[in-house]
Amino acid sequence: MRLPLALVANVRLLNSGLRIRHSIHNGVIKTSLLSSHNICSRAERKWIKPAGFDTGVKTYNSLTKQKEPLVLAQERIATWYSCGPTVYDHAHLGHACSYVRFDILQRILSRIFEINVIHVMVITDIDDKIIQRSLEQNISPTVLARMHEEEFKRDMQALRVLPPAVYMRVTDNIPQIVAFIKRIIGNGHAYVTSQGNVYFDTQSIGNRYGKLVNLGGIAGELGAQDKRDPRDFALWKASKPHEPHWESPWGQGRPGWHIECSTIASSVFGSQLDIHSGGIDLAFPHHENEIAQSEAYHQCEQWGNYFLHSGHLHLKGSVEKMSKSLKNYVTIKDFLKSYTANEFRLFCLLTRYRSAIDYSDASMNEARSTLSTISAFCHNAQAYMQGHLQCQPTEEGILWERLSATQSSVRKALADDFDTPKTMDAIMSLIHHGNCQLQPATKVDGPRSPAVFGAMLSYLCSHYTGYVYMQPNNQFEVHDSSGVLNNVVEELVHFRSKVRKFALSVEDQAPQDPHTGSEIQKRHPQPDRVPLLKDCDALRNNLAPLGVHIKDRGTNSTWEITRRGETRKD
Repeated sequence: MRLPLALVANVRLLNSGLRIRHSIHNGVIKTSLLSSHNICSRAERKWIKPAGFDTGVKTYNSLTKQKEPLVLAQERIATWYSCGPTVYDHAHLGHACSYVRFDILQRILSRIFEINVIHVMVITDIDDKIIQRSLEQNISPTVLARMHEEEFKRDMQALRVLPPAVYMRVTDNIPQIVAFIKRIIGNGHAYVTSQGNVYFDTQSIGNRYGKLVNLGGIAGELGAQDKRDPRDFALWKASKPHEPHWESPWGQGRPGWHIECSTIASSVFGSQLDIHSGGIDLAFPHHENEIAQSEAYHQCEQWGNYFLHSGHLHLKGSVEKMSKSLKNYVTIKDFLKSYTANEFRLFCLLTRYRSAIDYSDASMNEARSTLSTISAFCHNAQAYMQGHLQCQPTEEGILWERLSATQSSVRKALADDFDTPKTMDAIMSLIHHGNCQLQPATKVDGPRSPAVFGAMLSYLCSHYTGYVYMQPNNQFEVHDSSGVLNNVVEELVHFRSKVRKFALSVEDQAPQDPHTGSEIQKRHPQPDRVPLLKDCDALRNNLAPLGVHIKDRGTNSTWEITRRGETRKD
């Protein structure tokens, strides 16, 4: 078989130690020759610090393996792309951990540092796993994917995860994917095989392949026999019998796994992306391949400026991540039968987003206890401000100083790679000092200091609803009928308080000590009113398992609605 003259010329150039580079400038294709030694130089993998708006935040960048200043291309605007689920099965808690952690990071950037985050997420709705599962269940791959896509979105809503600016499906972007692959081929970085597959040519970019990981002896994708290099990966897969397929210049087929993300991210954000996020297990090969094909398409030195990866969720005592393949997972739906979204979000806050995290009943109970402490303080502070909780005069100056120091340390911690554990330490310290000065007293002398507790409440509420999406008093656990329920409970507690106050009234004449003739200091309710007190106590105890928590403070009472069955710390 005779080779085309252009190909023969290219082969001769390659044999002479030169490599061809194609580039496009102002619509004109240019060809340049590079030494094979130059194209493989280490310098080509050097991270380029972006020019633009410095946010004042430092974040760990997987491209450099260290913290880097977060610099955005546009002032106060962050373009953010994340890999969504492959919708062939239920989402599990390992998925939830990654999505919740990055949701918290996005809220921190938005609410604390005033960055407008434009987030795009892809839904992988065509894939080997989807096809295999659809055959097992004897339903259409499209129907299977739509079912699990909607379930995923419901799970994210239940976990308080903000939706992206737009969800995008792979199957809605097939023409764009085909055009993306054609350009990569045209740029000299992919090849078509006789079987109708299209592969990315990793050798064509030399040492630029491996920006995220030290490849060493890592093998490429398995199963393909028509690749030039084991590291080459599929951009387009020729269709097999009874599989979904689309038309392309290379025959009927469907996209490879990685090409979808590069195409969709580029269709929205162009040739430059600020932040790309995902679980650490996606760093290789998925994100590595995205980088390679995106830079080959755009003919640029650096496509994504920051790659953020979240750590795995492990079952306590196991070194293995939670995954479907290991059959060691807990679905989000089942998890939310035992714990709340707020408790899970707090569980995620107690570790760094890029660290592995151990899941167990003990760790969830720690999160529940911490949330309960926060809620109890907020409830007590509100009661103090309303005059329902009587305390000795507070050291107001100390609390103002603590509040100011907390605000400063929290912002500093969040600017240091979103250090939420250090943030939680600062918050809990503030609450501890507040609790120390909210000790109930029966007899009060001196001025009250409601303003400082109002400031603390305002900060805590804005802090949590700002980037954690938890209200300290857990009002999110009360749904559509919350207004009616609150009013009913208010009337019930008010009536109980009146009955209890009447029952606590002592006898008109205090008894005297027969030996000394002096009045006995400890006085008791009138005997015929004791049953009323017992009934009041029974009502309080019976309402607690139903989620209504009443606190008696002398002759006054306060209340809050809690998670059903949860015990509040007084």
